Amino acid sequence: MLIQMKPLNWFKVDPNQPRKQFDEAKLRELGESLKVHGPLVPVLAKPDGTLLAGERRLRAAPLGSLTELPTIITDRMLSETEIRLIQLTENMQREDLSAYEQWRACAELMSLNPAWQMKDLAGQLKKDPSSLTRILSPSKCSTAWQEALKEGKAGISDCYAASKLPENAQAELLALKLSGASRDAIEQAGRKKRNGSAPGAKVSRLKVPLASGASVQVSGPGITLDDAIEATQAALKAMKKARDDGLDSKTAQAVFRDKSKKGGGSP
Repeated sequence: MLIQMKPLNWFKVDPNQPRKQFDEAKLRELGESLKVHGPLVPVLAKPDGTLLAGERRLRAAPLGSLTELPTIITDRMLSETEIRLIQLTENMQREDLSAYEQWRACAELMSLNPAWQMKDLAGQLKKDPSSLTRILSPSKCSTAWQEALKEGKAGISDCYAASKLPENAQAELLALKLSGASRDAIEQAGRKKRNGSAPGAKVSRLKVPLASGASVQVSGPGITLDDAIEATQAALKAMKKARDDGLDSKTAQAVFRDKSKKGGGSP
């Protein structure tokens, strides 16, 4: 790879870039930063000028009175998947893509690689597989839900709740969301609809012995299997956070107990 200074009119923007929307105010801020400090990170392009990473810098450069940018030129033949991964990874690590843009980009990568499982995409993007399950959940939603996500009328969490239902049963949840219902209300309505369409036995305690010799137990009034799954996922998220905060199991348990006593609900 070579680093060269290239004039702004040399670049060609890739129409398949995952980012479709650019905040003008933030572009002006970036332009001012480029004007004061100069471009600290080169953009990435093919030898023919096709931009692979750095479109925000390219758009902000003229706002900062720049006429050229330092450019890493890669002469290696890149596959379509490699190009999309470079673009998506850079955008997700810098200014967040919209939920809709993240979904479309991840869905395209899965389509380009039919043999991939969720863990493969997660490994490429250095993300937790559970977060990719949510990001890709609009693929299981109706077109109306996907449009609501695109227009910012619904979020990924809302789509995730809707995706647990068949497409022909999602309209009621969307109407609820468009009327101003919260994410928790959408999740609760979806759970009620699932349990109503496929009633199952409820228990006060569900214990799952594991091959390691440990066991996981969920308890509460009227626990369904869906309730237990969601509670386990929430508990796993809380335990991972406690670990990241440097807590041991004994301290974490005390923190969870205190939160519960203070009415904090699930940790």
